Amino acid sequence: MTHARSTMRVAATMLALLLFALARPAFAEGPKFKIDPFWPKPLPNNWILGQVGGMTVDARDNIWVFQRPRSLTPDEKGATLKPPRSKCCAPAPSVLVFNQAGDVVKAWGGPGDNQGYDWPATEHGIMVDDARGFVWLTGSGKDDAMVLKFTTDGKFVKELGKRGPLTSSTDLTQFGQAASLSLDAPTNEIYVADGYGNHRVAVFDADSGIIKRIWGAYGKPPTDQKLAQYNPDSLQFGNPVHCVVLAKNGLVYVCDRTNNRVQVFHKDGTFVRQYVFDAATQGSGSTWGLAFSPLDPAQNYFVVIDGTNNEIKAVRVSDGAVVGSFGAPGREVGEFHWVHAAAFDSHGNFYTGEVDTGKRLQKWVPVN
Repeated sequence: MTHARSTMRVAATMLALLLFALARPAFAEGPKFKIDPFWPKPLPNNWILGQVGGMTVDARDNIWVFQRPRSLTPDEKGATLKPPRSKCCAPAPSVLVFNQAGDVVKAWGGPGDNQGYDWPATEHGIMVDDARGFVWLTGSGKDDAMVLKFTTDGKFVKELGKRGPLTSSTDLTQFGQAASLSLDAPTNEIYVADGYGNHRVAVFDADSGIIKRIWGAYGKPPTDQKLAQYNPDSLQFGNPVHCVVLAKNGLVYVCDRTNNRVQVFHKDGTFVRQYVFDAATQGSGSTWGLAFSPLDPAQNYFVVIDGTNNEIKAVRVSDGAVVGSFGAPGREVGEFHWVHAAAFDSHGNFYTGEVDTGKRLQKWVPVN
């Protein structure tokens, strides 16, 4: 009888989660999603996840997460205190790699691992160069003026820039609290959303690390002039410039987070157009990230990650119309509290990571 009741409770819970997920607002056009409440699996080694700075998916559909061990509160990392205050838990390494089943298959890096290089004060962007076998990392901490290059197994390769006081948005020798990166494989160039300190996009050669070109809002030379934020017509990128994404047609999409807009450029920095989303949003702004789904090979749509309003918007490229959304503010399954990073895998599954007190990963599965 006890086993039967337990089985019924599990079945009822699973049904409730499925109905909840399917009832969430979804795309009116493009893919619709349901939440997978069983991904990822519990972390090994008594580890616990901190704030999720960045996410990406490699060519094997492994999900790479760049998380912040130092964001954990004393009660969350109680097992590591002296003396321990609880059985749980210990901070996980900064770089975690999950397979499709939700298992951790690789983990490395963190504040204590920096031998001969500067580990970021605040972990943020992550990008995998599958063809060459490298991983690139950025930091958004106060003095994080560098970009780091590692092998996929965590062996240090190169540091571009260095830890130290920020200089200016025109400095070609270092970065300014860079937020994210995107690889243009045919040209071997890496685009940087730079960032929380600087007001620019920077493009550097992936081998030499030399910054080849930079630009600011509307493709103009970047400046560090103090301008009001939350202005979709601002002549300057606000802080942070939070995402940079290359589309198949060669256009470059840039998230100007606190100006509530996405600007689009040619690869040489020539301005093409901009999209504005929820212009009245203040706080941390409405445009935290952007991604194209593989279920839309023509890239007629993209999704915008909005961590202030805590929703994912589906946007039509042709006119910028928001055609659907999913997620809502909250801490339950299928809800967000500061959704900060996201990525699609090749099957159209969508993975999200949260900061602040969220400290959570979720997987969204396409249903159509």
